Amino acid sequence: MPFPLRAARAGALLTAAVLVLAACGSGDEPTAAAGEGGGALGDLTLQLSWIKNAEFAGEFFADTNGYYEEAGFGTVTMDPGPGAIETLVATEDADFGLSNAVSTAQVVAEEDAPLRIVGTKFQKNPFTILSLADGGDIATPQDLVGKRIGVQAGGNETLFDALLEVNGIDPASVEKVPVEYDPAPLIDGEVDGFLAYLTNESITVRSQGIEVTNLPFADNGLPFVAESVITTERMIAEEPERVMAFLEAEIRGWQDALADPAEGARLAVEEYGADLQLDMDKELEQSEVQAGLIVTPDVEANGLFTISDELIEQNMATLAAAGIDIEAEDLFDLSLLEQLLEEKPELTELPS
Repeated sequence: MPFPLRAARAGALLTAAVLVLAACGSGDEPTAAAGEGGGALGDLTLQLSWIKNAEFAGEFFADTNGYYEEAGFGTVTMDPGPGAIETLVATEDADFGLSNAVSTAQVVAEEDAPLRIVGTKFQKNPFTILSLADGGDIATPQDLVGKRIGVQAGGNETLFDALLEVNGIDPASVEKVPVEYDPAPLIDGEVDGFLAYLTNESITVRSQGIEVTNLPFADNGLPFVAESVITTERMIAEEPERVMAFLEAEIRGWQDALADPAEGARLAVEEYGADLQLDMDKELEQSEVQAGLIVTPDVEANGLFTISDELIEQNMATLAAAGIDIEAEDLFDLSLLEQLLEEKPELTELPS
């Protein structure tokens, strides 16, 4: 079955979203509090941004290979998305969440949510305008002019409008067509382009034997980090050892995932996402595609989950273009990651 694209959504009011928290988790088991598990650091709840597919191969490796346990955690619960990630973390119904700079910044700026990004998996966000090579063939921002673009309501509209803004394109020159998350309108010719994910709809459409063209946001004026680790200010201040332990386990898991994308795909298809009827070929391709979003020259120089000063500046420019008023220090806190990597430099190593 098709699953909706994660939107860089405008955050719902935290006070209102608390009313629907029960609908956002993956099951009926209550979240365990710190100290209740078998590990010294207590049980761990991680809110994923999406279904349990290869996007979380590193987390699957960290769990399977015992890295969370070795870091000091007891029972590990990975709740699939989509859901109110920022709300779940802000209310501490989840210890950590995986989101993106736009979504988190919007909630922090509009709701004064006590959240910070403490590291990131994706250096480059996967958002793209997907088109058919023998159709719209949208390869440059200027190719958007005169086209019908399928855009999902909410945060995706904010991002699309920002894409036009930073590339100097008059919104009146582009027809924005309301769509859901299934790319069928693109395949059927109802739209010329479709707001999608490089690691999801782009692969799905191409797997049908259709040649596609992508216009990645990250390469066309809207760079921002995604699959970013978020937690609370309180956690950072009062339980820094839990933050550092989690980041260590995550990094070790992603070192394994990058070294063995085939096993990462297998873990998704046969174990963690076994009830989703995932396609092995698609998951393997996703593992390979997302490696290019994770490993950049900055990561090769500094290590996984790091965010360079230059990239932070680029993120802030993107947020400004999206109309989000926030200071970098109110969104990013990389101090514990920096301390961890200083104490354990082997974590900066990448698989050869």
